[in-house]
Amino acid sequence: MTNLREFLASNTSHREVLRYGELVVSGDDLQTSSARVAAGLKELGIGHGDRVAIWLPNIPAWLEVFFACAQLGAIAVSVNTRFRAHEVADIVTRSAARALVLWPDFHGIDFAAILADVDDGALAGLEHIVVYGEQVGDVPSTIRGIPVCSYRSWQNLAAFPHDHGKGTDRCVIFTTSGTTRAPKFVCHIQNTVVQHARDVATSFGLDATDARVLQALPLCGVFGFTQALAALAGGAPMTVMPVFDGPAAARLIREQQITHTHGVDDMIASMLAAVQETPAFPTLRHFGYAAFNPALDNIIEVAQARGLHLRGLYGMSECHALYAVQPADLDIEERRKGGGRTVSPHARVRVRDPDSGELLPPGARGEIEISGPSLLKEYFADREATAAALTDDGFLRTGDLGYLEADGRFCYLARMGDVLRLGGFLTSPLEIESVIDAHAEISASQVIAVESGGRSRAFAFAIASSGVTFDEDAVIEHCKNRLAGYKVPARIFPLEAFPTTLSANGTKIQKARLRDMALERLARSEDDT
Repeated sequence: MTNLREFLASNTSHREVLRYGELVVSGDDLQTSSARVAAGLKELGIGHGDRVAIWLPNIPAWLEVFFACAQLGAIAVSVNTRFRAHEVADIVTRSAARALVLWPDFHGIDFAAILADVDDGALAGLEHIVVYGEQVGDVPSTIRGIPVCSYRSWQNLAAFPHDHGKGTDRCVIFTTSGTTRAPKFVCHIQNTVVQHARDVATSFGLDATDARVLQALPLCGVFGFTQALAALAGGAPMTVMPVFDGPAAARLIREQQITHTHGVDDMIASMLAAVQETPAFPTLRHFGYAAFNPALDNIIEVAQARGLHLRGLYGMSECHALYAVQPADLDIEERRKGGGRTVSPHARVRVRDPDSGELLPPGARGEIEISGPSLLKEYFADREATAAALTDDGFLRTGDLGYLEADGRFCYLARMGDVLRLGGFLTSPLEIESVIDAHAEISASQVIAVESGGRSRAFAFAIASSGVTFDEDAVIEHCKNRLAGYKVPARIFPLEAFPTTLSANGTKIQKARLRDMALERLARSEDDT
């Protein structure tokens, strides 16, 4: 298998691989600049197995540091640009990062101010801070008492000539987006990153001579990272956006004749709103999407009407993003589903009954288990979590509810922790939410299950349509006419906004918090009686 330095050399050359504003970066440029960064990191004492935290927006330096770490056999720790002081402190501390690379005065995010709020003790193990900047200026000698060096100064170093990385070396850590416990550190090795990038490039047509990618998804998340590495694997130039902006993204797609990109529903809606013409993006032939915003559950129809052919995806930090994609020739109802066919011919998907432990046939719902060349090496420094996640025969227990399709695809429905067991049946909350959302007085809803009256019952939270106060009894009656009795919510509570948590790819709704809120309201009701 090829390591990452060999991968970079074999897939890039003198031609363009990256465009950032007016800067055009060739493959040779990226190889040389990353080797200079490797030389700089080596001067700081970074070596095999050491962790380097990357806390940068989408800029060439992100990839330079990543490949530099791989060349030294070090591990790049991806820090979400949305994270704040507590989260950054947790990652730096638990990963035992020796160096942190950041852009203190980046115009979109005040990284310096966030770092200033980190507790002193959390930075005790950090030996170096590397300051990136695009303007010539003074660099402080220390930040929070930690020695500082200038990223810019590394541009004058001789490229590090040796490749200390091996295909079996750990190379990158991503954090899971836990909402009720500390995020786990998903660790991949060089081989899996390389192989998955190649599989995605082949499956998605990134090796076409005219392919060009808009890199709007954050590199700090596995969704954006996978897209970027696949673009390099296929030889498709990337146009990089430091921070996503819908109108700017729409302009870049049209001006630079972008053919491939991926995103979440909010991003798609923002880009479509910025363009009046139909088709909105004539050159864009591949757009894989993930649904995060329940208020945009019709985005695939909206996009289709504007000439944009969306395809559902599946992925997670543990197996990389773009693990599977819905075929382009399916109808809208099939393409809207998460899941699809795996991009690797060596990947396998099965579904297991969570109660009996039996493997299930197509159509039956249970926990999705996956295997393939893109699986994680481990949860870093957490043997117990690693052992719990992997089966004896090497499949990952995803924690996702889904089912197999008769044609060899699979369908993702919901996280197992969000699944409702109602009337003895596993029920996706999406089934109930789609019915509630169809009511004229409802803008969006979320459904959870809690114990009430000695059994598990569905409860909903709903945001009313603009200018409306919804009638709870009327909405429940609406559900009774359309759902089996055990699926009808016992109550539908009004909310102005759902509780959320931030991830690299978007905003996720905190189902656990909604359960707590439902229990609190039920308890108050009992006290009142």
